[in-house]
Amino acid sequence: MAIWARRLASLALPLLILPVIMHRERLLDSPAFLAVILFAGAVAALTVIVSVIALVRLWYTGDQGWGRALSGLLIGTLCLFPFAYYGSLGLEYPPVTDIATVARGELPLVFEPDTPTIPPPSLLTPAEQQRLFPNATTRDYPLDIIQLFALVDRLVTAQGWDVRQRREPIELGEIGRINARIVTIPGWREEAVLRVTPTAEGAAVDMRSASIGAPHDFGSNGNRISDFLVALDNEVTAFLRDNPTISGPVVTQEDAAPDVETGPAEE
Repeated sequence: MAIWARRLASLALPLLILPVIMHRERLLDSPAFLAVILFAGAVAALTVIVSVIALVRLWYTGDQGWGRALSGLLIGTLCLFPFAYYGSLGLEYPPVTDIATVARGELPLVFEPDTPTIPPPSLLTPAEQQRLFPNATTRDYPLDIIQLFALVDRLVTAQGWDVRQRREPIELGEIGRINARIVTIPGWREEAVLRVTPTAEGAAVDMRSASIGAPHDFGSNGNRISDFLVALDNEVTAFLRDNPTISGPVVTQEDAAPDVETGPAEE
């Protein structure tokens, strides 16, 4: 039993690591990856069971094999840790694959080879989204669209996302948009869409994050939107602090106080 525990452990570890690497490099499609990774989880669970049985038998018989049994238990437990982690996320977040601060049609994804294969999205109700991700809401700032787009663009670059489309506003009345792809640790693709629109008081930012092929995002899309917009809040706050007059009224020549004519000075 100890020998089999070690053998199963040596199988479970590459079954867990290699599919993730191949999935991230697009050498393995998502359905095949899901099947292989579930099989790896079953092998890891079997490794732990066999290791425990081996340790119990060794305790009573006093035979050799403790090293093999303990190594099998350690490796099997480590291989099960990602499944336990994502399982806890699955209990915390409902199965969702697409979240946006406005109607999804207003923030379209970039058409790529994998776009037609995206399954129908799993969505939250507005009440559920507000409860789970209260920070995933439209942001309005007292900045013009060019200033705000520059901050959004800089923050996207800092995140290290793969920008696929970037439409920078040139005039104050234009709309700016950024589409970027993100690869999660298991290799699932997700796309973030950011839109900056002018408003009467300045400019607003809306965001969408959608999974490409994943059956469950485990909260990544909602948390991505929340984290990004909170970071943007901080960026705008720092920008306004360093430029205290940036959002104040602009005084033009017409707005300046007119010269007042005075009579000749009295002697």
